[in-house]
Amino acid sequence: MTDSELVAAALEARERAYAPYSHFTVGAALLCTDGSVYGGCNVENAAHAPGTCAERTAFLRAVFDGHRDFAAIAIVGGPAGKPPAAPCAPCGVCRQVMMEFCQPNAFRIILAGSPDQPKSYTLDELLPLGFGPENLSGNQPDC
Repeated sequence: MTDSELVAAALEARERAYAPYSHFTVGAALLCTDGSVYGGCNVENAAHAPGTCAERTAFLRAVFDGHRDFAAIAIVGGPAGKPPAAPCAPCGVCRQVMMEFCQPNAFRIILAGSPDQPKSYTLDELLPLGFGPENLSGNQPDC
């Protein structure tokens, strides 16, 4: 799957977002190493904290279905009812969820306003010195 196709899937997922408070809708498309794609959208809550980001929705759906190996995620977002005008980066909590399941130097995070302008980053680039499962195994130096 090309980056542009993954961005298009994220744009489609964005259409399902529930954002009655911020009116900022986000869609994500998570590519598993076996070629499966899981969409996610943000789901807000009046209490704010219980809301869930699109990226985490995609990861949780994939994990529920038994997937643990991921290659890339495309993320798009912006004001509801308007095409995304600029890249929408994942929040810190979503980056931490990615760190749990992905190889930081290989997992790609694709940000775009439209399918014809994707920009790819590694998780290492967006979460330098990330804390992951290896830190708990004793195989990494102390923080």
